[in-house]
Amino acid sequence: MKNPIRRHLLRLAALMALGVSIGAAAADDYPSKPVKILVGYSAGGAVDAIARSVGQRMSAILGQPVIVENKPGAGTNIAVKALIASPPDGYTLLLAANALAVNPSLFEPAPYDLERDVTPVASVGRVPVVFTVREGAAIKTLPELVAAAKAKPGSVTVATPGNGSTPHLAMELFQHTAGLSLRHVPYKGGAQAITDVLGGHVDVVAVNALEVLPLVKSGKLKVLAVMSTERAAVLPGVPTVAESGYAGFESSVWYGFVAPAKLPQPVLAKLHGAVQKALESPEVRDQLAAAGGVPLPGPTAQFDKLLKTDAARYGKLIREANIKPD
Repeated sequence: MKNPIRRHLLRLAALMALGVSIGAAAADDYPSKPVKILVGYSAGGAVDAIARSVGQRMSAILGQPVIVENKPGAGTNIAVKALIASPPDGYTLLLAANALAVNPSLFEPAPYDLERDVTPVASVGRVPVVFTVREGAAIKTLPELVAAAKAKPGSVTVATPGNGSTPHLAMELFQHTAGLSLRHVPYKGGAQAITDVLGGHVDVVAVNALEVLPLVKSGKLKVLAVMSTERAAVLPGVPTVAESGYAGFESSVWYGFVAPAKLPQPVLAKLHGAVQKALESPEVRDQLAAAGGVPLPGPTAQFDKLLKTDAARYGKLIREANIKPD
């Protein structure tokens, strides 16, 4: 009589070998049709522009059309849920930003499980959050902002694009780090927040650098500090928050590609390689520079770590500050 354990092991080995061969075959054939990039923001915005720029280069590298599909709404949760519902075959990706890591803590119930539902593919770029005031405002430097807020807690108003947005969380992190109290004024998007800073209705606006660059260049706005670890190339004369006395402080908007969970490793490797090559192109680097950012190439494990680190630190902040979505 044959050993049933040995028979089971042989069957398992055969299935594993078959799985490897199927995965390899899938990678050999991939891609054989257009690849779709989902974007959880409206057309014409920073994420959309970067998706189209990187997607164009990826199309040339992969030899198939790469199509961008905008699915704005619910703080990007609509796009994430569309991704999760897609087959894990490499034909549907999402160009995500920080909201991907933040939303499981911000929304109740959690709209998805980051580790269970998505496969990190590759980081793309990083854009700093900035503190900005209107030209001629009483507050002209970050130390002056801190001094004013400490002299009269809650007197300095800070506009952001909304509750739970990356600039809002950056503001919360800063006031915790600096030991002061700022008065948050949430808006539905950065445009109106910037308009009200220009009009003198709020003192400071926290937004990503892209949104204020034209007004900074025209002399209508002044950036007090950038929240990235290094100075922004488009704002070389502006100090970082860390340089201003808060060592180690960092808060940026990042972009990166994710796929549905259980993406086959050979397909993941092809996609990751295509993104890395796309980030080498002058066109993509120029697009990121125009947004005030820098490319963020690196291994998938590096992006996975970024997702987990931001999910942990922002999740803790959201719970402690009792932050709720708009």
